[in-house]
Amino acid sequence: MNTSLIAMPLTAILLLSACTTTDLGDSRSMTKTETGAIIGTVSGAALGAIINHKNRGKGALIGAVGGGLAGTAVGYYMDNQAKDLERQLQPEIQRGEISIEKRASDNALLVSMTSTTGFDNLSTELKPGYITTLNKISRVLNQYGKTTVSVIGHTDSIGTHADNQILSERRAQSALDYFASQNVNPLRLESYGRGETEPRADNNTEAGRQLNRRVELWILPVVAS
Repeated sequence: MNTSLIAMPLTAILLLSACTTTDLGDSRSMTKTETGAIIGTVSGAALGAIINHKNRGKGALIGAVGGGLAGTAVGYYMDNQAKDLERQLQPEIQRGEISIEKRASDNALLVSMTSTTGFDNLSTELKPGYITTLNKISRVLNQYGKTTVSVIGHTDSIGTHADNQILSERRAQSALDYFASQNVNPLRLESYGRGETEPRADNNTEAGRQLNRRVELWILPVVAS
């Protein structure tokens, strides 16, 4: 089994959390500097794997979404999607639960979520309060169908590496099941569990562990050429 990709042919997983085994009760909000750091080198390898995977099946993907984007339409499309996500998720953004970043080099969007609302301790079941957030995201994803969505789950270092890896994967699977139920095309979706391997803060402090228990939702345009 490939533990870095939960595989169904051309499908995968959308969304949710990689809070680890001590994630209940987190309340620390992300600052703009902290959320900006997510889009840098820590996730570079993971995003590269996503892009390579998409390229291998690109012909089928372009057909599934009714044709790819081209030229200046790519940036315009992704800018509008970012604005609609920000409008839908404004309460969550104001509470520090979600941040949205756009990367100029390839127009990728990064939706980063803290561990405050996703799952109870050790659970892979979506908490009722989080369903509202997932519904908002799914509406935007269905509105902007010419994109792919990759969810990367992360944990802190509490517990074993193997347990954290499995936990991040299973939570992502729970999210995929939910987004599929909301009619998001499964051909657009995939998920990676990264466990504790890509921290962006110090695991020796509780504040750092809270930042490491996170989800990164990458939304990439389907480009025609």
